[in-house]
Amino acid sequence: MANRHSDIKLIDFLQTELALSTVDISVALRKHELDNSPLAMLLWQYGLVDIQQLERIFDWLEEQV
Repeated sequence: MANRHSDIKLIDFLQTELALSTVDISVALRKHELDNSPLAMLLWQYGLVDIQQLERIFDWLEEQV
């Protein structure tokens, strides 16, 4: 992710639109910080979002550019 502001906006989207818990997001964020993997993919790999939710995340990220 590009900067702190975009991180906050993405986390807000994950919580409000996809109803992810803070704990779920924190798990993916820790891994993201360790190896800089894309957060959306980590959420999917850990089973925290399904494929439709992953597509919604990608669509949202694309709109932010």
